[in-house]
Amino acid sequence: MPLHRVVAVLSPPQSPFELACVSEVFGTAPQDAAPRYDFRVCAERPGPLPTTAGYAMLVEEGLDAVREADTVVVPGWQPPDAPVPPTVTAALRAAHRRGARIVAICTGATVLAHAGLLDGRRATTHWRNAARFAAAFPEVRMDPDVLFVDHGDVATSAGTGAGIDLCLHLVRRDLGAAYAAQVARRMVLPPHREGSQLQYAEQPAPARADESLAPLLEWAASRLDARLTLDGLAERAGLSGRTLARRFTEQLGTSPGRWLLGRRLDAARVLLEQTDLPVEAVATRVGLASAVNLRRRFRAHLGTTPGAYRRTFGERG
Repeated sequence: MPLHRVVAVLSPPQSPFELACVSEVFGTAPQDAAPRYDFRVCAERPGPLPTTAGYAMLVEEGLDAVREADTVVVPGWQPPDAPVPPTVTAALRAAHRRGARIVAICTGATVLAHAGLLDGRRATTHWRNAARFAAAFPEVRMDPDVLFVDHGDVATSAGTGAGIDLCLHLVRRDLGAAYAAQVARRMVLPPHREGSQLQYAEQPAPARADESLAPLLEWAASRLDARLTLDGLAERAGLSGRTLARRFTEQLGTSPGRWLLGRRLDAARVLLEQTDLPVEAVATRVGLASAVNLRRRFRAHLGTTPGAYRRTFGERG
């Protein structure tokens, strides 16, 4: 299949980390997997481009590269209130009109707002810039309590690290959960992160090592076919149910039940992609009891059915 063309529009001074978030996901194929994306960078003015790290990078292509992109990414904009050249906004609007997906990482949402691509829609950006963004663009519905917002044609991410969450989400949407998991595994990251960026806005006292949920999460994720309850998880962790629920909220930004359902749906997606198991068997293996329950959960959380998902992303027959 043809490669999906991703072009990042850089601006001076460019944040190397925000660019790396995009290039690591779209620019490097997982081991033993065929490349599925073609990643390039461009700038309004080709040539040496200053970065926030104090060095310059050489950008060889101008905005003409945007005309060939299937996805256009703006990996941050520094400072957030810096003017946006009309040539950049015009290039983004033209790409959007012809059907390209337009994506902003962190403060890159400012550029999409200037281009008018977020008018009347939800969007997010780094929590430190959310109030300033909302004041500057009242026609955009700013939501600071999410990691990313994806409308299909336009997407925005919260703080810098949330750009990785958004990029992995887009890979999952393009190519399925199994391929996204391969990308995340190469980056030594979870394929899907729970919670919202507001859990990072303040600086709580660091949890003690013995308060980490990691051992419990690993134990539960390896037993999805079993009946796992809050009381059972709490007993395994040596905690009360109330304390366990509080720690899930503090460390993951979600409840034990929501976390467990997310893992079961992720496991079901991989089985649907990589096996020919009947839907009933998939439901049993991931602990959702029945095909009826799996279909209901798929419809509620993914907006589709297991059968339709398998037809789109299945690797077999």
